[in-house]
Amino acid sequence: MPATKVKKDEDFNEWYNEIVELADLCDKRYPIKGMNVWRPYGWTLMTNVDSLIRDEMHKTGHSEVMFPLLIPESLFKKEEEHIEGFGKEVFWVTHAGLTQLEERWLLRPTSETAMYPIFSLWIRSHTDLPLKMYQIVNTFRYETKQTRAFIRVREIHFFEAHTCHVDFQDAERQIQEDKEIADRLLQKLCLPYIFNKRPEWDKFAGAYYTISIDVLMPSGRTLQLGSIHQYKDNFAKPYEISYETQDGKRAYAHQTTYGMSERILGAIVGIHGDNKGLILPPAIAPLQVVIIPIIFKGKETAVLDACRTLHSRLQSAGIRSHVDDRETTPGNKYYDWELKGVPLRIEIGPRDLDKQALTLVRRDSGEKKTMPLSNAEDGVRAELDAVAAALYTKAEKLLNENMHRVCSVEEAKETQGIITMPWCGTKDCALEIENVLEGNTLGEPIESPRCTETCPVCGQKAEKWMRFARSY
Repeated sequence: MPATKVKKDEDFNEWYNEIVELADLCDKRYPIKGMNVWRPYGWTLMTNVDSLIRDEMHKTGHSEVMFPLLIPESLFKKEEEHIEGFGKEVFWVTHAGLTQLEERWLLRPTSETAMYPIFSLWIRSHTDLPLKMYQIVNTFRYETKQTRAFIRVREIHFFEAHTCHVDFQDAERQIQEDKEIADRLLQKLCLPYIFNKRPEWDKFAGAYYTISIDVLMPSGRTLQLGSIHQYKDNFAKPYEISYETQDGKRAYAHQTTYGMSERILGAIVGIHGDNKGLILPPAIAPLQVVIIPIIFKGKETAVLDACRTLHSRLQSAGIRSHVDDRETTPGNKYYDWELKGVPLRIEIGPRDLDKQALTLVRRDSGEKKTMPLSNAEDGVRAELDAVAAALYTKAEKLLNENMHRVCSVEEAKETQGIITMPWCGTKDCALEIENVLEGNTLGEPIESPRCTETCPVCGQKAEKWMRFARSY
């Protein structure tokens, strides 16, 4: 039975709004628009994502820090492009109690201007490099468009890694590592993605270049989950992040950042969910298995004991499980856990006990099978892997079938999804295509082959391929 009033394939945006509330991920009734309350199930889901990020950071030699929320205006203004890019989005603090502050403070929109004055104190010599730090914090931006849970909000749950290096080449190696980290993380989240080198006019404020990490939602719109930035020494100079080289000279550090936001959760909800509710990748599901006792009169104790024994075994094997022994019908329990997106449901009744077996049902496909209780741990783990593989394959099919290369504006008008077109390199031609498509310039495919076509707008020789799409 569908949980939502609106079907996903009929009105994706309304379906999405329904599902995040029905599944108890967040409460949007907080009196500041775009600042939502994380409910326990949603917060557990987000912290499981954070745990995967922390694992990747520690494997690659990053250290976790926590910088203050407030940034003095004087530090924020040191990098001109940065304040130009974020100046209209920041929240200002002007008073402490009744006392007007001598200098305004702002709530961090991102943390470059908070971190880098301190990095200049930490870094003295080439032996202090590379410096690789990260934090998981809330950032604040005054979002003026229509807000949408996890996708477009004003208080953003945010991961950001900041690194400093001896030169441009070492920073480039960090960019490559960041791409590999993103790949491993998004594989676990069953989210196929594309990298795009953002156009000059839409790169991160102060960056030398920006690579975006984009997924395709079932609505046909793209969602940017995060980005990787090469700064060169653009921030190091105004914030005086310099070091003594091996030959005793002074040099400015080269820097990178890599960030991802709670949009990851929005992508998971939107790409994997269906009309029954969430479908969660096993790697981050708060519960990977729910065990439902099928009770018959006179068999209650034996069935419940078998369910609890299995639960204990699965927990010992590192599988997150739960026994739903509430006094309600199995059908009501199925409905509740399907809405929550639990990857596997196990049913155990008297007939299963007679066979020393269990009945297993997959949330993604509804496939039902019987397996022996004796090696349930191995069987369950294999099914969790199968669910993850199937979710990735289905999402990859969505992405691949909606990526199109076209060479004329007329073709582009009739095409949905992600459109790759020849581009001459001028901003005006890209903006003209944006107007025609009512979309956005995503950027150059970083793996793009040489383009030998002509620009469909001006007719000049195209320098490269450029991707366009409607985006959130």
